[in-house]
Amino acid sequence: MNCPSCGAPMQLKADLESFKCPYCQSVYFPEKNDDGVRVLDEPAGQDCPLCKLPLAHAVLANLRIVYCTGCHGMLIPMQALEGLVEQLRAGQGAGAAQAAADSEDLRRAINCPQCHHPMDAHFYAGPGNVVIDSCEECCLIWLDRGKLMRIVHAPDNLDSPDF
Repeated sequence: MNCPSCGAPMQLKADLESFKCPYCQSVYFPEKNDDGVRVLDEPAGQDCPLCKLPLAHAVLANLRIVYCTGCHGMLIPMQALEGLVEQLRAGQGAGAAQAAADSEDLRRAINCPQCHHPMDAHFYAGPGNVVIDSCEECCLIWLDRGKLMRIVHAPDNLDSPDF
């Protein structure tokens, strides 16, 4: 991406959410889209497992992810998912009850964008009634559009008292 002020090539800053011009020192923050994702002008070198478009580096809640600008799916490191959900849930009230997950998602076969091996489709172990796809070899999770927010907005049954 080029600097809007002087036209020089901008560099992605270490904070992962902005670009800085090494010439005029301008800082540029890409706008968040409807999913709350800042899509960076950096190709990820991988293709979307669903729509086959090139994936791009992006940032969601200060976490670097890989994102599809076509279908709006996202590739998230497994170890980061719980913290991401907690960060997005902070300050939000309990969500409403949700419909059951679509069991057709369990039969879907997609390949990991990184290693190209088949991903495992399974129910997410937390709230949200969603099916996710994971690659144990690469420690990555693919979430279709809306599934992360469905997890975030789901009531957390872990805090309910035992009777």
